[in-house]
Amino acid sequence: MAGKSLLGHINELKKYSNVTVEEFLKNYRSDLYLNDPSLKLYKKIEGIDAPIEAGNILIIDDDKSNLELLDKIISKSMHKTHCAESANDALDILQNPKINIDIILLDLIMPEMNGLELLQIIKADHALHHIPVIMLSGMDELKSTAECISNGADDFLFKPISKVLLNARIKNALDKKFFHDKEIKYQEQIKIEQEKSDKLLLNILPKSIAERLKNGESLIADDFDDSTVLFADLAGFTKLSSTISATDVVMQLNSIFSLFDGLIVKYSLEKIKTIGDCYMLAGGVPKPLSSHADSVVKMALDMLDTIEQINTKTNQSLKIRIGINSGPVSAGVIGKEKFIYDLWGDTVNVASRMESFGSNDKIHISKSTYSQLKDNYSFTKRDLIEIPGKGKMQTYFLNSRK
Repeated sequence: MAGKSLLGHINELKKYSNVTVEEFLKNYRSDLYLNDPSLKLYKKIEGIDAPIEAGNILIIDDDKSNLELLDKIISKSMHKTHCAESANDALDILQNPKINIDIILLDLIMPEMNGLELLQIIKADHALHHIPVIMLSGMDELKSTAECISNGADDFLFKPISKVLLNARIKNALDKKFFHDKEIKYQEQIKIEQEKSDKLLLNILPKSIAERLKNGESLIADDFDDSTVLFADLAGFTKLSSTISATDVVMQLNSIFSLFDGLIVKYSLEKIKTIGDCYMLAGGVPKPLSSHADSVVKMALDMLDTIEQINTKTNQSLKIRIGINSGPVSAGVIGKEKFIYDLWGDTVNVASRMESFGSNDKIHISKSTYSQLKDNYSFTKRDLIEIPGKGKMQTYFLNSRK
């Protein structure tokens, strides 16, 4: 019964943690003070030590005898203690990065800076405010104790300190602190996993498209009036892949396409996908780019240089065909479990035909792209060629910048 009575006292006091001191004193029932039977019961079990999870405890009391007594009691419970005789000494300990304090026992009445003032500093500090603070005070300091609770103190103990109550308060505060620490770690882990998920999503989708999906859009489909699409194919690579291991195929494609990915960033273009040894990109989607045609052909020229450099370093004879076309496209996200951002329309089909009807180590472009770049680049005009589904078309080989 005494134990239940004590819990009632504690809970009753905690009701007033968010009210003013005047309201606290007006409503607090004096019969909730520990009565004689309760004190006798605690005196009987004073020698019982309950197992408590160990923690780092900071004891702050200007009375050296009280400090030593608390240190002795707490140390018996396998806790590690840190003692401070003043608020300034306590702040030095709290600000030491090598010391991680789990609980603070804070005496209310101290010279220079009292317990309430130190409590306010602790609770205002983002790095310290989560540490549970147990106030130590006399029965005649009830008004100040209530004010401390209103300012963020987690618990209180009246002097003379009962060993059983002290251990119970410490265990309760440690449970809260350890739970809080676990929650913070979980939140940090969730944040890390979220960042990994976001990074993975950005490897699959353009940033603006990924944001729209995260914001709840279920259907993403856009029309772009003007864009430039490029297809590049490693000519003869399929035949080469039949003579080397799968690992070597993947490693070689990865090394080449990774260099192309770097050019994508350089020219602010969008990689759409790779299909086997074919690389597809676009300019002007999903982010409009007025110089989309110019940026795409600059990258195409760099792609030719890249393959030449690879051949020189590896003593290979890789060839690449590049096809480019400009015009309107539709773009959107396909799939629910596995997403892909893709392009559709006649512009895409013609760009693909430019690649397949091109020549090794040349950039084959359509008339629509040529019309946007003819003043800044030199071209070789081709004879009319028959393009399936399109009929005869006038196309060009891009040679170099003027």
